[in-house]
Amino acid sequence: MKLGEALVKEGLITKEHLRLALERQVIFGGRIGTNIVELGILTEDEFAKFLSRYLKIPVVESSQLAGLDDETIASISKEMAEKYRAIPFKKEKTRLHVAMLDPKNMNAVDEFRFVSGYDIIPYAASELRILYALEKYYGVKRDLRYISIFDRIEDEKKPVVSADIAASPPPASQPERGGDSQGKEEIKKIKEAFADVKDKEEIAGLLIDEAQKAAKRVALFLIKGTNVSVWKSKDISPEGVEINMALPSIFNEVLARKAYYRGPVLKIPGNEGLIKILSGAPQDSLTMPINIRDRAIALLYADNGNNSVLDANLNYLNTLVAMASISFELLILRKKIMDM
Repeated sequence: MKLGEALVKEGLITKEHLRLALERQVIFGGRIGTNIVELGILTEDEFAKFLSRYLKIPVVESSQLAGLDDETIASISKEMAEKYRAIPFKKEKTRLHVAMLDPKNMNAVDEFRFVSGYDIIPYAASELRILYALEKYYGVKRDLRYISIFDRIEDEKKPVVSADIAASPPPASQPERGGDSQGKEEIKKIKEAFADVKDKEEIAGLLIDEAQKAAKRVALFLIKGTNVSVWKSKDISPEGVEINMALPSIFNEVLARKAYYRGPVLKIPGNEGLIKILSGAPQDSLTMPINIRDRAIALLYADNGNNSVLDANLNYLNTLVAMASISFELLILRKKIMDM
């Protein structure tokens, strides 16, 4: 049974999920598991656990690939590691433990045994984890796509910062603010500003101004029925484009999942309006929903340009979105009070 079919059979994904992942695989390549993780259908950990069951081979933990010593890495040459997508991570007396993209490849196992002189113990690993380790230990460069997905995974593992936290560190890409205490003071000022807004335009302007301190290009899209249009933006020219969400796009993906999207802007019909606005299809982008009472009213979009990785602080942007959502709710409550 093929891996995708096995995922459906286990109830981890639906047939529709598999179809979307296969379509993305045709466009961007990569393993099916990478595309499923990229879509946000499964986390990397969930997919890795499934992969272990599917292959009946233990999966390597991310901690096992951290801080590997030069002697262990030298057990397999860069050329062989790149050819077979494999990382040696543990040496014992007569055994070498190796994380592999294809641990069932007996030709690779035999070649590793012959060259290293060790018995080989193969482990399964996700494509994302292998590519990251190949770059870290062997200098094999990854495509921007894999960097952005991996960064998103690492961001998701961090504690989520909510708007009611007393203070939060400034994003790494923001200008230096003179230390942690000054960073906390800046966050406090931003919170006070969101609390004191008088109308929705002020909220939108504040959100865009602060978001651009974390990303080069930002835009706030307003949802109007089945259409999305640019409300406010920085370094993006909307040109009056209105995007219809009848076709699959990153916008209706965010709305359907009720969660943010991090990844490339795919060249599919539903994204054509966005690609026109951006003068190209960014390889790494972020879209977050702004919700009022569990209903999305707007979408915050951010990137660092069409050919750059988005290195923004995801927690910081999440905090800004949460603040904006609360501000919109406060405006509604104020209006209700005045109308009584």
